[in-house]
Amino acid sequence: MPTVASDATALQPPGRVATRWLILAVICIAQLTVVLDNTVLNVAVPSLTEELGATTADVQWMINAYSLVQSGLLLTAGNSADRYGRKKMLAVGLVLFGAASLGAALAHTPGQLIAARAGMGIGGALLVTTTLAVVMQIFDDAERPNAIGIWSSVNSLSFAAGPLIGGTLLDHFWWGSLFLVNLPVAAIALAAVVTLVPESKSPGGERPDLLGALLSMIGMVGVVYAIISGPVTGWLSSRVLVSAAVGVIGLAVFALWELRVPHPMLDMHFFRNRRFIGAVSGGILVAFGMGGSIFLLTQHLQLVLGYGPLDAGLRMAPLALTVVLINFTGLGARLAPRFGTPGMIVSGMTLLAAGLAAISVLGGDSYGGMLLGLIVMGIGVAIAMPTMANAVLSAIPPAKAGVGAGVNGTLMEFGQGLGVAVLGAVLNSRFVALLPVVAAGAGSLPAALAHTHTAAERTAVHDAFATGIGTSQLVGAAAVFLGGLIAAVLLRRAERAGSDEQGADQQGAAQSAPPAPGGPDPAAAPAE
Repeated sequence: MPTVASDATALQPPGRVATRWLILAVICIAQLTVVLDNTVLNVAVPSLTEELGATTADVQWMINAYSLVQSGLLLTAGNSADRYGRKKMLAVGLVLFGAASLGAALAHTPGQLIAARAGMGIGGALLVTTTLAVVMQIFDDAERPNAIGIWSSVNSLSFAAGPLIGGTLLDHFWWGSLFLVNLPVAAIALAAVVTLVPESKSPGGERPDLLGALLSMIGMVGVVYAIISGPVTGWLSSRVLVSAAVGVIGLAVFALWELRVPHPMLDMHFFRNRRFIGAVSGGILVAFGMGGSIFLLTQHLQLVLGYGPLDAGLRMAPLALTVVLINFTGLGARLAPRFGTPGMIVSGMTLLAAGLAAISVLGGDSYGGMLLGLIVMGIGVAIAMPTMANAVLSAIPPAKAGVGAGVNGTLMEFGQGLGVAVLGAVLNSRFVALLPVVAAGAGSLPAALAHTHTAAERTAVHDAFATGIGTSQLVGAAAVFLGGLIAAVLLRRAERAGSDEQGADQQGAAQSAPPAPGGPDPAAAPAE
């Protein structure tokens, strides 16, 4: 009598890894550690200034070194994962991230901490790309949208968890504890990766595209640094203009080089794919809305409504918790087959825009009106962001999953930075226009308040700033809504073009097929 297989893999459909959900949990924990380090350090600025003797410029570099290095290496990290093995690069990323975190915790000077943060950026770039690439490899088409939704929710969770975790640690320990907590997480994740994650890499031994990697780093670092520096030094300052010029020229040369090299790091012919273009444009605008809105909401809560950093973080939590709840319940993945990719993107980005508009109209004077907008925004992000990521990655061959993850990460970095830059510029221009005498040359609410002498003047400055935030939120809502329509139209056209090509192929195959046995031969001469 035949025995029944007891191995769990025997119960899995072909192509599914038995431990895939456990692997997803492990890489989500590693991903959470990476994205937390984008936000957790902001609450430690006073401690760093006092204990390390850091200047304002030092603090800016401590915060920005991580994001600059990470954004500059995303494409290179994804390409390395495809070439040398995704499991191997995931393990290397965890080791680098853990070692750099230890160096950051033990730093005694601002320079040492900046160098350690740059090292964490290298590990973070590997982790961001390889975690998503592994998700692409271990989940099939049926389960992948839900898995990507869970992976995406980790990014949203960091916006709420970062200030809360940072504030709690600083209440009980010294600033180095912000980095020491990464060590056990990295160690546990490394052991799980070595034990559970299957190795995968692209077939063939393509020659590394070293010049392409260098050009992509120069281009991305130049653009991101210009976006980071703009609000601080002014958008027309020499630092911003030179950095932006270097970045744009670097990316242009990178694109030309990738079109000529035999084994490109990023196949530029992807940009001829309408589905890819639609997903890319939508992805940038979702990140634009998220990055810009978080930037505005933080200022709204602290500078307009008067909450402290920890209280502001708590009041931002409904946005992240809504995203996590929807993605972990799989609601978005269940809706996707019914509405399709274009419908999901339009719905999600419309809700994101509606949430921003609700905060602008209803949340100007109280948190109650803002809460409704945060929940609506969270629903929109939970629907649009995973759909966009899945659309980007599905437009790229599975053998290039690492590069696809790098493209997705680069879009997120660029879109978020662009959202902060554009909506911040709208805020400042509106603020100055309303109070040209007080705000001219001030550039921020605290600086403008320093020019006031009476309670009436301070009230006028606060009101002007709140109006500027409301205006910029409405601009962001309009940009996100229009971006959703554009992305959906492009994706719908791509789907129709794909259906037409498939129909033509099937018709051609039917016409060229041999006649069925015993049936008439269409080429035979008619009977006389």
